[in-house]
Amino acid sequence: MIRPILPALALLLLTACGSFSFQQGTGQDPSLVRRSAAPADASDQSPEALYAAGMQELRQNRYQRAVDLFDSVEREHPYSTWATNAKLMVAYTEYSRNRYTEAIGALDRFIQLHPAHRDIAYAYYLRALSQYEQINDAERDQRQTQIAMEALQDVVNRFPDSAYARDARLKMDLARDHLAGREMHVGRWYQRQGLRQAAIGRFRRVVEEYQTTNHVPEALHRLTEIYISLGLTEEARRTASVLGHNYPGSTWYQDSYALLVEGATPATPARQGLVTRTLNWLF
Repeated sequence: MIRPILPALALLLLTACGSFSFQQGTGQDPSLVRRSAAPADASDQSPEALYAAGMQELRQNRYQRAVDLFDSVEREHPYSTWATNAKLMVAYTEYSRNRYTEAIGALDRFIQLHPAHRDIAYAYYLRALSQYEQINDAERDQRQTQIAMEALQDVVNRFPDSAYARDARLKMDLARDHLAGREMHVGRWYQRQGLRQAAIGRFRRVVEEYQTTNHVPEALHRLTEIYISLGLTEEARRTASVLGHNYPGSTWYQDSYALLVEGATPATPARQGLVTRTLNWLF
C-alpha cells in the first residue's frame, strides 16, 4: 500500500537539508553527524537538523528512531515552527507502521492544538485513514466500519472541495459496500436457519439503505426466495420485477425468474458459490 505523505512537510525537509551543507565548525558531512547523533544529544542540534534527521530515518523505515527525533524537536524547541510540524510527522510515522491508535491520539492532539494550521485538512484525512484501515472483514462486527465512515464524512464536510474529500468519498463507498456485505452475511445465516422474517429484515435493509452497492441484486433474489417459501407470490413477483428492471443481465435475476416461471432455466443447474456468482455479476 502506498502511504500518503504530506507535500508541505516534504518541502520543509528540502528546506532543512538545504539550510546546512556542513555542520557548523565541524567540516563533516551533516548526514554523518545526524546518523551518529542520538536523541539524548538533541539539545546540541538545531530544530531543522533534528527534523531533517527524522525525515531521513522515516525514509529508511526506521520508525521508532524517526518518532524519537520528531519528539526531540518538540521537546527541545517547543515554540518553533518545526515543533508543530514534527507533531504531525509523529502521527504520520505511527500510521506508517500501522500503529493506528497512537496515530489517532497524536492527530487528535494536533487538531485540538492547531485548528488553523495550513495542513489541518491532511490531519483530519490521516485520522480518517487510520480508522478506515482498521476495518475488519465483512463477517465480523462492523462498529469499526461505522467509526471510519463517520471520520471520512467529517473530512468531506469540512473540506468538500479538497483532494482529501474526493478520496474520502471513494473510501466511504467501499465502506458502505462492506456494511452491506455484513448485512448479507447475517441475512443468509438467518435464511439457512429458517428465521425468514429476520432474514427479510436484513435483505430489505441492504435494498433500502445500500442501494449503490454490489449486494443489492442478491438481496432482491433472496427476498424473492423467501417470499415464495412463505406463499407470498405477488410480493415475490414484485421483488423479482424490481430485480429484472435494475439488473436484467444478472444471474440473480435469472434464478429469480426461474423460481416464478415454470420451465425457465436458472443460472446454473447446481448453484454457483457466492464468490463465483458475485464475480460473474461484476464482470
